[in-house]
Amino acid sequence: MPVVSIFNGLIVYMYFLDTKQHKQPHIHVKYAEHEAVFSIPEGDLLEGSIPKAKTKLIVAWIELRKEDLMANWALAVKGEPIYQLEPLK
Repeated sequence: MPVVSIFNGLIVYMYFLDTKQHKQPHIHVKYAEHEAVFSIPEGDLLEGSIPKAKTKLIVAWIELRKEDLMANWALAVKGEPIYQLEPLK
């Protein structure tokens, strides 16, 4: 599971060929013992949970990087390497 970005203790992943369970573009996020899945480009929480303040950071980051995230998604579903993206600053 390739890492897309790391910031503020959040680790953002994107699985290759991961369309069966969620059936839409999404990212996986880990923070401490928490894990969550967020849709792209909406930033909706699909599964799991992370603290509210960290959720706000992820949603803001998705908004800023949604074009790059969607480009990575297109690569990932074809099993191709994805690119790391700038963290939220």
